[in-house]
Formats: sequence, structure tokens, C-alpha cells
Amino acid sequence: MSTPVGSIAHLAATTVQTDDIGRLIPLIDPRDPLLFIRRGQGIAGIGEAMRLEFTGPNRMTDAAAAWREVLATSTIDDPLGIPGTGLVALGSFAFSEHSAATSVLIVPAVILGRRDGVSWITRVNTDAPVPAPRPFGAEYRISLLPGQMTADAFVAAVDIALERIHAGDVRKVVLARDLIGHLPEGSDLRLVLGSLALGYPDCFTFAVNGFIGSSPETLVRVDAGSVSARVLAGSIGRGADAEADHDAAVSLATSTKDLDEHQYALTSVLTALAPHSSTLATSDQPFTLKLPNLWHLASDVAGTLSDGSTSLDLIAALHPTAAVAGAPTQAALDLIHELEPFDRGRYAGPVGWVGANGDGEWAVALRSAHVSHTGRVTAYAGGGIVDGSEPARELAETKLKFRPIVEAFG
Repeated sequence: MSTPVGSIAHLAATTVQTDDIGRLIPLIDPRDPLLFIRRGQGIAGIGEAMRLEFTGPNRMTDAAAAWREVLATSTIDDPLGIPGTGLVALGSFAFSEHSAATSVLIVPAVILGRRDGVSWITRVNTDAPVPAPRPFGAEYRISLLPGQMTADAFVAAVDIALERIHAGDVRKVVLARDLIGHLPEGSDLRLVLGSLALGYPDCFTFAVNGFIGSSPETLVRVDAGSVSARVLAGSIGRGADAEADHDAAVSLATSTKDLDEHQYALTSVLTALAPHSSTLATSDQPFTLKLPNLWHLASDVAGTLSDGSTSLDLIAALHPTAAVAGAPTQAALDLIHELEPFDRGRYAGPVGWVGANGDGEWAVALRSAHVSHTGRVTAYAGGGIVDGSEPARELAETKLKFRPIVEAFG
């Protein structure tokens, strides 16, 4: 942990219910948005009352310990007591323990929320008024072009991965490639977030510390002692018409390759959560989840926590799942490090929020891009490689997974 907790001022958070505040995106900072919403519900932040930064192999366990220490010295007035009220931190964590990217927990100075018809504002060490919507900036369109991992390089990497799988070195590995672009000076990132939220309402649209995206995958949700997750692995493009779309879903649901890929991901989540819950349940078979651009194989996991773990404790236990790394985990991570020519940063890491009681909601940071202070955009997409994978098909899958971000910026 690079920010000493003891040096941080006492936090006083006060939550009050407000009239309906409407859409959250127009209320947030155009240059440095803080957001985590799904179907128009969730939280948004303005300003920073506190920032904690973490690096290295213990970044998530350090965050859990730091959050507990912060709470021990804070005062919280939260008469609503619903998910997202009270003292809340938005967070985003690097995929790899070796990443140069900094993992963060940010407590906004002003937290705005909407859930189940209730709107609220939480003020942290401030008496700021309820903010008014800000006009959106000028529209822009940029192209995202191949980065360090070109299409040809990705296909070659998949070929090598398949050789390692056939040799028995690894059973599954998730390989990603990158696209890059550059924003005009002063670009309003809320335009991208609005496009993602509108086009993918069933996904988690997020923005934390320059990292933005819209993820379909719940890493973990903790709410009043219950724990749940949604595992996604295995995918196919949507059909051009109703009949072709139905055929695509059936093909995915009966694909041995995709079912094997999904089982690795589901097993890794169940194994990670088992020490924290003795009541985990999931369906016997995955279901097909329909998104605007893809069908996914999905499984929901649910249980009751038995050890008092917080959502930060659980993301530390879960990450990285086989859905974003592979199996066995360390062998897959070693192969990723060997074959990917870039630092993933916070792509495929946990992104979400944690509350004062340890509850929270965390997604896997997919369909995402990092926007630097200079306006450089780096987007990522990947696919799971298992026995039976075809390099050309895996490349096509990454193109489909890039689509939300490419269209939002373009």
C-alpha cells in the first residue's frame, strides 16, 4: 500500500434522501468521471475526499485492511441503510501483481445514488449542494487502431498457446490484444459513458480513475450476508436474423469447447468462494445470456457468507478467475506474461464499490479502455483458449468484444 492510512483526515459522511435526481451521468465530472451503474441504478461520485493507492501482490488484501482502518476513524450518518448509501469507495484494481498500473480506492466528496426508486446524496467532509446537470461537451469520433498486439501477432500467440495446451503445460489460457487511439484535448468522457449505458443497459457501466467500460460479468456481490456472482465464459456472435440468432445460441449451448471453457471458469469461482460460504449453489448447466453483440454461456452462483468476509476480502480471494486468466492459474498467468507484449493495467481486474459494512458490488473490468491524462486511449479484449480453439475464430471473438468500446468512441 503506497498511501499511509494514518495520514488521512477523519471522514464524516452524511446521507440524505433527495427528490429523483434523474440520470447520473450528466451530473459527474466530464474529465474525471466516477461511476458504477446498471440499468440506470447505482452510484456516481464527484471530487475526492480520500484516495488510497495500492500495488503488488497484496493490493486487494491491503485495500481490505486499509478500508477497515478508515472506517474505524470515520463517522457515518446513514438513515437509509440501502446498498450504496453511507460511506462508499469506488475502486479499480490492476490485473497483475507485476503491473505498473496503480490500484485505487476513491471516496468521492459527493456521492449520488439511485436504487429501486430512491435517490440520495452522501456528502463526505463537505456541505456541497445537490449538483445540477452539466452540459455535455462537443461530440467527437476517434478510431481505435491496432496496438502492440496486432491481429497477426494475436493469431500467432493463440497457436503457441494451443501447443502448450497440447503439451499439457496448461488447460486454458486467456489471451488479450489491444487497440489504441487519442482523444481531442478537453474531451467529455461522459459521452462515451452515455453511449455504453444506453447500448448495454444490462452491463455495469463504470468509470474509475480514467478507466472506463461496460462489463457484463459480476465478479462478486455482497449484500447483508448473502454472496453472489455471475460467471461468463464461452461466447459466439449474434445471428443476423431471428433464425440465425437462435441457431447461434444453440450452437454455443452445445459446444464442447465452450462448455469446457465455461466449466474452468465456474470451478475457479466455486473453489475460491467455498471457504467463505457453505451454502453455495449454482445450476447444473450454464444458460445462454443475450447481449446486443454476443451470446455468452453464463452461470449464477449464490450463497450465504459464513465468515463475515467483506466484498474486498472476496475479490482478493476470487481474482483472477479462470474466466480472465486460465487454468491452472499460475501456469496461465506465466503464459500470459510470456505471450502478451503489454501490461494489461486494470483490464480484467476487479472494478466496483465497497460500503461501510463491507457490502459491495464488483464487476470484472471487461469491454474497457484506459484513458490517460494526455488523452491516449488503450482498449483491450480477449478470449479463452482451450483444446479445440481455432485461432481465426478467437480473433473474430475479440473483434466482437471490442465492439462496445469501438462504437462508443467512434
